[in-house]
Parts: sequence; structure tokens; C-alpha cells
Amino acid sequence: MEWTAPGIVLDSRPLGEGGAVVTLLTEQQGRHAGLVKGGASRGQVATWLPGNLVEARWVARLSDQLGALSGELVHPAAALAMEDPLALALLSSACAVAAEALPEREPHPAAFRGLLPVVAHLQRGAAEVIPDYIHWEMLLLAELGYGLDLSRCAMTGDTGDLTHVSPKSGRAVRSDIAAPYGDRMLRLPPFLRKESLPSGPADWLDALRLTSHFLARDAFGARHRPLPAARQALSDRVAALAEAERAAAAGPLPVPVQVPGRED
Repeated sequence: MEWTAPGIVLDSRPLGEGGAVVTLLTEQQGRHAGLVKGGASRGQVATWLPGNLVEARWVARLSDQLGALSGELVHPAAALAMEDPLALALLSSACAVAAEALPEREPHPAAFRGLLPVVAHLQRGAAEVIPDYIHWEMLLLAELGYGLDLSRCAMTGDTGDLTHVSPKSGRAVRSDIAAPYGDRMLRLPPFLRKESLPSGPADWLDALRLTSHFLARDAFGARHRPLPAARQALSDRVAALAEAERAAAAGPLPVPVQVPGRED
């Protein structure tokens, strides 16, 4: 048994003396692991960092064996993200979500094709890529059978003024219908319905809360697993950015006026 394909490194764990069990995401083989001899050695460890794009070759005598994995580095996404904390958090989250949500050795070509540009373009800065990453999480939910319906209102069928999503059905809801339910509805940022629309940290946070709810309930809850810590770390970092943006928009706090001759 043998295959050769581009793959995104999702995980690498040391095994034995210098070896590593590496998990890849490929277009046709899906999430697939193999043993890399010397994968944890100084000469190879940089190749198998999570997030990197490699040209991989897997060989085994039988299809159900772990098999031997080898490969060459194509794009060092992990190294390029090291200087940007948000980019590194995004890359770590993407790898953890794919590694833990996708079934082993089951083809999910759309998940691979959707993640590939996120990895390839991360060097431009996480601010440019994070909307694509959130769209990828929605695509992943659909690939696993938990797709959201954001095309029309669940109650009226209207396609306009959709501002929230039902946490139960995963369907969009019009603003006037969502209003009485307050915080029980999940906010729907406009860029999730139309990718060309601009977005910022507050929108990203709302979008991450939306996908997080359904990832935790469906993709991971169905397998009795918690949402990966790396995914929560990404949400926390974006929440800090959103808070900083709100504080900057509010402006500096007023300086108290001291009245001469009066002590407070």
C-alpha cells in the first residue's frame, strides 16, 4: 500500500528514539497518521511542525497498519506564524480542530481545500485570514453533517435583515423575531453571509462564538470530547482584541477637574 500527496501537518508526537507519529490532512486520504523515522530529530523536526504544508509519501504492507511516512517541506507556515501571536493561535486552532473533529482515514476533500489557503496566506497577517478561517469552520461543520442554514429566516423565509442564529436549529433569524429572546440567540455577523464584506475583531468574536457553539455541541459533543484548548485560546485572543477596539473607540476617560481651594 502506498500513496503520495500534499498534506497539512496537524500533529506530531515523539515516539521512541528520534521517531515521531505525524498526523496529516490530505485531500483524498483525509486525516491520516504515519511513523516518521527521525521525525523528532534536529534535522527533521522543523518539517513536521503543525501547520506546515508537506509533500508526503506513506507506505505500509497492509492498509490498516500505521505505516511509514516521509516527506519534504513545501511551505513553512509554522515558522512564518511564530512572530504573530494571533497567526500562531489561529494555526494551532485550525490544526487541533481538524485533528480532533475529522474521522481517521475518511476523505473530506472540501475540508482540505478550504484549509489550504488559510495556511498558505497566513504570512500576510492573521487579520486578513481569520474570516477565511471562520468560513472554514462552517465548512467543516457542513462536511460532518452539521451545516448551518444562514440563507433565510427560519420563521418567515425572508432573506433580508438576518442578524441572529438559533442555537437549537442552526438557522438564521430576522432581527425583529430574535429581539424578544435577547442573549439566547447567537449573533450573525454580516461577513458570514457575504464574504466580501469587511469585518473586525468584534465580528470575528461573534462568529467564533457562533461556530464554537455548534462545534462543541455537535462535532465534538457527538464524540464526547471538549472543544480543543487551542480553539478556546484563539477565542480568548480575539476577545482581547475586540475589547481593545471598543476601548479605543470610546476614547480616553475624562480627566477630573480640580476646583481651586477644594479638597475631595
